This record gives sequence, structure tokens and C-alpha cells, in this order.
Amino acid sequence: MPADTIYALGTGAARSAIAVIRLSGPATGETIRAIAGGLPQPRQAKLVRVRDPESAETLDRGLVLWFPGPSSSTGEDYAELQIHGGRAVIEDLLTILQLRPGLREARPGEFARRSFENAKLDLSQIDGLADLIDAQTACQRRQALRIMGGDLRRRVESWRGKIIEALALIEAELDFSDEGDVRAAPDAAHCASLYAVLQEMREMLRNAPASEQMREGFVVFILGPPNAGKSTLMNALARRDIAIVSEIPGTTRDLIEAHLNVKGMPIIFVDTAGLRESRDEIEKIGVARTLERARRADLLLWLSEGGRAAPPDDVAGEGVELLHVATKSDIAESAKDRLAISARTGAGLDVLCDAIFDRAKERLGDGTSSFLLRQRQRQAVEQAAGLIERVFDVKPLEIKAEQLHGAGRALGSIVGAVDVEHVLDAIFAQFCIGK
Repeated sequence: MPADTIYALGTGAARSAIAVIRLSGPATGETIRAIAGGLPQPRQAKLVRVRDPESAETLDRGLVLWFPGPSSSTGEDYAELQIHGGRAVIEDLLTILQLRPGLREARPGEFARRSFENAKLDLSQIDGLADLIDAQTACQRRQALRIMGGDLRRRVESWRGKIIEALALIEAELDFSDEGDVRAAPDAAHCASLYAVLQEMREMLRNAPASEQMREGFVVFILGPPNAGKSTLMNALARRDIAIVSEIPGTTRDLIEAHLNVKGMPIIFVDTAGLRESRDEIEKIGVARTLERARRADLLLWLSEGGRAAPPDDVAGEGVELLHVATKSDIAESAKDRLAISARTGAGLDVLCDAIFDRAKERLGDGTSSFLLRQRQRQAVEQAAGLIERVFDVKPLEIKAEQLHGAGRALGSIVGAVDVEHVLDAIFAQFCIGK
């Protein structure tokens, strides 16, 4: 257990109704006694006078909660002070904590790291926690909660259990091949079990790109000729003026992004320069950038007044869908078989958002069936699957055992069951200080 006790403001530093200060470590109980006049009953909130231990001056009245270790979120003695969120109250209390011996301010992610080191959370749950903090939409929240709840850990532990069973048979035959009661290894049942594990891994890997993209967002490029209403649509979707709208062609020169929540789905809309031939060098650069990135988008919206202008033949990359949208339906008659909208009046925007959501859900799912959220996790499963495949291709038992040992280590790195010190600092550094 660490010799020092950490503390941090667990809520935002801006003015707020409530602020939460967290403490974890061996000096937590003594510190709470000094500041709050005693310890409350474990896991029960108590209203106390928060005071300066040196001058006995009252700083605030607030709630204190006490969680003695190891039955706490960090596995150590842990406490929370819930005080009013005024800047003076927060700063005075943090100054008092800073001056107490044995206490120091927590580093980013240090509370979560202590939870991991004390076996309160595994590494996959830590990843889920980080994504839950960053979640902007309902789908991202669902995905993060599943992983934080242990779904990935349980799947990995099941795989590792079957690998260990097969490995035990192989090593038993290697070590005790002269004993009559040792079965040949691995027998048909364990071969079938390993093959089932391999199939589950392959299925999870097929869904991995969608899981990873759910964290980032579904990218939609808004394309069209100048003055087709692209920037007006962008502002209407974002419900604020983030793109300049002008009757002058070529006003938009660079790509403008907006990360929006469409029916719980993370969508990244990208406003672009109007596609046209131009002698303006700056505008030509904007058009070139648009075409380059549009070919890597998930969906293209081709806007034109009334839906009458056709897109360039090479605007969409391989496998990228292009949706024709007829704009300015309030003043222009729309062509048949076109999704008609008026960004100025809002007509048709709900239908357009539904169409975008349906395509995003088809690609990404809804966050209820995803497992691999990060490249690190996907690479570990890919490595384990490759090693298990080799078990079926080689005959020497020593090589089979080595492949299964490697597969188990690869899977263990997902949940932190093996030495992963080289990745821990990077993982926990993504958290804020109070987490």
C-alpha cells in the first residue's frame, strides 16, 4: 500500500453549487478527524462543520462520507468531503490539505490506478470508465457501461480458462507421459473448446472497428456546389452559428467540424468548400482538401438547390454512400426522389437526421453489443487468435504449449492480469486529476 495519502478536487473548478474533494490513503481517517471533528459511520453521510485544524475557523458546512479500506472504491481508507462550490471555500480547504504531513495532490488518474492495483477494477474496466467520463451520447454511454460493468473481463476470463484447461493437459502429457492415467493432450473435447474460443475471437474482431469508431464518431461530409446551403445546414444542425453564411461564392475555404448528438449517436458533421472550378488559389486548396478527406468519410451528403445538380463522378471513395439532398425547399421546387429540406425553416431536417442515424446505427450498432473499444485490446485479441490458430497447425506438444502460453499472456494484457507496466502510465494519464 502506498505510504502517502492523495487528495483531489473531484468536480470542476468552476463556480458550482457543490464541490467534492476526495482522499485516499492511510492518513485519510486522521485528516477527516482533524477537519470534520470526527469520523462518521462507514458509508453514511454526515453533516459536519468543516474547519481549519490550526485556527478552528469554520470554512463551511458540508457532508462527509467515510469508507474504510479495503471495502472502498480504491481498496484503501477513502473519504469524500461534499462542500459548497465557491472558489474561496475550495481553495482554503485544498490549502489546508496541502499543508498536512503525508498528504499530496493526486496525479491524473491516480485514484483509478489505485483501484486497479488493489484489484477493485481490472484494466478493461478502467478503459470503460475512461470512456464513460468522455461519453457524449447515449450510445457511447451504453458501450462504456458494458465494459465498465465487466462484460469484456468475463469474456476474456472465459477464454483464458479454456486455454488453461487445454494447456494443463498438454503439460501433463509432457511431464508425465509414462503414467498410465494421463490422457493424450489435448483431447477432442478441448480441441473443440479451443476452436469455439477462436470463433468467438474472430466474431469479436469483426465487430471491433465499429466499437472503436463509436468512441470517435460517424463522419458525415456536407458537399455541394457554392451557395447550395451547406453552411446554413451546418448551423441548423448545430443550433448555433459555427459556419459563416454568405451569398458570396467561396466563403467557406477550410473544413469546419461539429461533433453532434443525433438521437444518441455520435455524428461528426464536416462543412466543406463549395465544389467548383476556380482560379482563386486559396479556394482551390480548400476544394482539394475537401475531396481528399471526403473519400474517407462514412457518409456524404450532396446538397444542391432543388436537388438538380449532380455530384462529380469521383467524389465518393470506395464503399462510401452518397445521399442526395435537395435544399431550399421553401423557395425552390425539389427534384423527384430527393430528400428535400429547408435549413432556413427546418422543414425536412428531422427526416434527414433519421436517415443519417439509420446509416450510423447500421455501421456502428447502438453500443449494446460492442466489446473491443481500443486498438490495444483489438491487437491483443488478434495476437491470441493467431497463436491459437497455430496450435491446430503444429504437431510437437512443446510448440503447442508455447502458443497457448502466449495466447494466455496476450489476453491477460487486456485485463491487466500480466505485467503491463509499460502501458499503465499512458492509460491512467488520460484521466483528470480527481479521477
